Amino acid sequence: MNIVLFGPPGVGKGTQSDNLVNELGITHFAMGDILRAAVKSGTALGLKAKSFMDAGKLVPDEVVIGMIEERIMAPDVEGGFLLDGFPRNVSQAEALAVMLEKHGKQIDRVVFMDAPEAMLLERLTGRLICKACGFGFHRHYSPPREEGRCDRCGGDLYQRDDDKEEVIGQRLEVYAEQTKPLLDYYKALPAFRRLDATGEMPAVYAELIEAVKS
Repeated sequence: MNIVLFGPPGVGKGTQSDNLVNELGITHFAMGDILRAAVKSGTALGLKAKSFMDAGKLVPDEVVIGMIEERIMAPDVEGGFLLDGFPRNVSQAEALAVMLEKHGKQIDRVVFMDAPEAMLLERLTGRLICKACGFGFHRHYSPPREEGRCDRCGGDLYQRDDDKEEVIGQRLEVYAEQTKPLLDYYKALPAFRRLDATGEMPAVYAELIEAVKS
């Protein structure tokens, strides 16, 4: 089964993706991971992407699509895949559809995870990371036993710059401009499902697996 999972920052895509690929036995494609792996391995596309990244520019869609094409043709992807973080806009979705058709593949399910902006802000701005071991906490959902101290190693906790409210606001604006129009592209397809991600994590996952299998 081939799945596209998308939604705003903080909606829980990463956590739910891990659960889903483990249950279905498919390959998880996190776009950031694919990009870093290609750059690290020094492939032709990786070197091309690095040249844009070093110049502070966005990696062009055709390069990103090429990287995904390399991965979906690998032997470990025979059971299917889940795309997390791609496509980010309609032009990428169109390019993805053309590329998959070329290889006789298709997207079997598109799931849009949604939650109110106030909840997204609370989730994102509440995250805390240990400076020493990198373990994560949350001020509201999983707070440390001692404020400012890691339960595991006693290290200092801090908030990443990209989890600060002003930065989160910018990320949500970019999402609204670029990614939300994917709803208009995908929602007319029989494969499309919309998921309310405001509940507790296990309940949201139960609804997600039902949406995928229904």
